[in-house]
Amino acid sequence: MKYVLVVLLAIGLVSCNSAQSGMRAGKTMTRIDYANTITDSELKTHLYQFADDKMQGRMTGSDGQKMAAAYLKNFYISEGIAAPKGTDYYQKIPAEYFNSKSGSIDSENVVAFIKGSEKPEEVIVISAHYDHVGMKNGDIYNGADDDGSGTVSILEIAQAFQMAVKKGQGPKRSILFLHVTGEEIGLYGSKYYTENPLFPLANTVCDLNIDMVGRIDPDKGDNHNYIYLIGSDKLSQELHDVSELVNTTYTQLELDYKFNDDNDPNRFYYRSDHYNFAEKNIPIIFYFNGVHEDYHKPTDTPDKIEYELMAKRAQLVFQTAWEIANREGRITADKL
Repeated sequence: MKYVLVVLLAIGLVSCNSAQSGMRAGKTMTRIDYANTITDSELKTHLYQFADDKMQGRMTGSDGQKMAAAYLKNFYISEGIAAPKGTDYYQKIPAEYFNSKSGSIDSENVVAFIKGSEKPEEVIVISAHYDHVGMKNGDIYNGADDDGSGTVSILEIAQAFQMAVKKGQGPKRSILFLHVTGEEIGLYGSKYYTENPLFPLANTVCDLNIDMVGRIDPDKGDNHNYIYLIGSDKLSQELHDVSELVNTTYTQLELDYKFNDDNDPNRFYYRSDHYNFAEKNIPIIFYFNGVHEDYHKPTDTPDKIEYELMAKRAQLVFQTAWEIANREGRITADKL
């Protein structure tokens, strides 16, 4: 109970700080203003809670994963962001779906929804997996970058969109914030969603998937102002072009397509949750910082995250989602 109170207090502090910085009375806000409410300090506050030892490494089916799910649900409740109809913020996944990999315990995707003002039937999915690999030999694998970074980035992105809603500037298309479970044991949560979608896949515009955006690839040397993009042009040239234009206009990160090569031996395109959407011919972008020395080790902790860079990367995702949500025409899979 004490931990739950601490979690709720932390969520409340983040919400209050955002309200003070972004919801100033009488100010007409722009998409840039909303993006700028995604801050390094708020990301840090969330991640130190979400990747804390008390979460026990968030292994699918574990008490820690359930605690992490509750943290996400409580955040959306505190922000007034609705659950999709019939879910209570959880999309339940039965234990048998995981083929015993969850320890014969059920799990859940966590979902929240902002309804579009003009084209509500068209849905943009912003996804990240919130599970990690748990505990081994007494060590806790906190997964701060993998994928605490993507998880808390979605919270900040959702908060920015909800701020726009409150100002009467909500997105024209709907947005589903999808936190999937079971990624580390086989992309199960996203697979379950695409097999049991809450909204028709035919109406799903794209999936923007965030998996590891808080660190720097050692191969990058002194060039830290980057993000790897994977899959943006594989199904939709239109999505790729929108992504490039948004970045040039708003964030000016180096968009590195090194791992987008079909011959990439790492095969990252097939290794995160966007892939289950791509298999259904839904355009995707996978945002990724690359691997580092703490990948899948107990040393992947919140103190090693580059929070200012992480905020800029999250702002890129927000701006891309904003553009897709509000443009006149729907993004299509134009390369099938």
